[in-house]
Amino acid sequence: MTQNVMPLSEIGRTERKMMATRAAAQIPSLPGDDVKPFTPEQVKEILMSLQKPAVFCNMAFDWPALHWNVTCLAKLLSGKRILFRIGRKDIDTAPLFETECSYAEATLEEFLAWSGGQPSCSCGPFIAYDLCKYWTYADYKYIAMLFEDKPENFQDMRWSDFGFPERNGRESTLWIGSAGANTPCHLDSYGCNLVLQVQGRKRWHLYPPEDSSFLYPTRIPYEESSVFSRVNVINPDLKSCPQFTKAKAHVVTLEPGQVLFVPRHWWHYVESIDPITVSINSWIELDADHEARIEEAITRTLICAIKSAESPSASDSWLNPTEVEVTSHETNLQYINGAVSAYLEHQKASKIEHKDHGSHGTNEISQGPCKRRKVQVNEEPEDFKSISCESNLTVVKTKKLETIPFGQNLFQILPQTWEVNSRGIAENNCKELLNENDGCFGKLHHAEKTPEIISDSGTLVDPGCSASSPQAVISTNDLLDCVLNPQVISLMAQLLLERASV
Repeated sequence: MTQNVMPLSEIGRTERKMMATRAAAQIPSLPGDDVKPFTPEQVKEILMSLQKPAVFCNMAFDWPALHWNVTCLAKLLSGKRILFRIGRKDIDTAPLFETECSYAEATLEEFLAWSGGQPSCSCGPFIAYDLCKYWTYADYKYIAMLFEDKPENFQDMRWSDFGFPERNGRESTLWIGSAGANTPCHLDSYGCNLVLQVQGRKRWHLYPPEDSSFLYPTRIPYEESSVFSRVNVINPDLKSCPQFTKAKAHVVTLEPGQVLFVPRHWWHYVESIDPITVSINSWIELDADHEARIEEAITRTLICAIKSAESPSASDSWLNPTEVEVTSHETNLQYINGAVSAYLEHQKASKIEHKDHGSHGTNEISQGPCKRRKVQVNEEPEDFKSISCESNLTVVKTKKLETIPFGQNLFQILPQTWEVNSRGIAENNCKELLNENDGCFGKLHHAEKTPEIISDSGTLVDPGCSASSPQAVISTNDLLDCVLNPQVISLMAQLLLERASV
């Protein structure tokens, strides 16, 4: 794009750098906007006071990472092969989980050729996928691993502007996708999330933690630190998930240069809406994550035990590709014990610190190297403290603000009224599908409830079925959806802590 500007010889070095950064981020230059609207201390206070998602503007205009469009990244990574997740653009009523996708290793040059419709010979493995029918996504790529031989690039991310002076690209992840690439609706068990949009636009559908029962939580497929929803939020099946109509969607389209804040335990579905998108995020460890690690250890132990006991013929793809293998029961028990011990140690240290300094009216952030760190199966359980980031943490106390300064540089994402999906289902039909007596997990196999009678033997009998008729079948996954429900796991964690504290 050609712009009418003064000759470069008449512009200072700093001004030239800022102009280049703004051009890469597609952000218009405004008079006096070279000064950031909030100081790092103010941003941290805002983050710890926000209870809902919000978008920061004009906070990252001078970050070198805004140059990280795919063309730039292709040069930086110089032919490095990256694993892409591939899915169909067909919109089904069921979410497309990672276990149902295809995968291919490719370079960013090949991705650029494919997404740009160039000759198939330069598209590498993408030659097998029609651009009109498929999307590709290099998601959740640790920058520390991608640039392990170029650590100087870590400084291109300046999370210090958000109050985290030691955080940069080493604690960040990279997301590169084509139009339609998406992440199924889920919540992150650990921390809160900061997301910088670099190239293209992404649409975020966010739901508050109190809507969890309306989103039909499941741990199948299993991935540590992620609770998935059984609802395709952009095309829901309201017959099987009628309670979803009660969920309050907060929808925002994130533009290049903006930074989205996702509070703890907010559900989110994310979709690329431009031909190429690039995002960089960092998960911020919170004090509340100490208890969450116990809950995740319990979840891992139960799902591994139950699914491993299933017959091989009945086994499905329950382990997410991000999990390398099923850990043994002995290993999982050591994780539980390590998480409980670390929690109790943290509580003890916190009481001493509170006694010495006091912390009334504060919210605590754990300032450490950990984000949404997964337990690695090749690490020894006795190293649990380093895995769960319990050691070497600095707890930062930040006062909550009474009034949050919303305006042109910080806007909140407000809830939307639930709308009928694009398939044309009438609103009154949706309301008719909603049954207040339905449980939060929806129905398993019955279209409607039928009266129950008690036989002479005292057992419950379905009056519509004879003794030889097929009965409703509760699958292992149905059972796990109940046993591993976040509310149940939270209660189990509390009981374990009570037992350990005696």
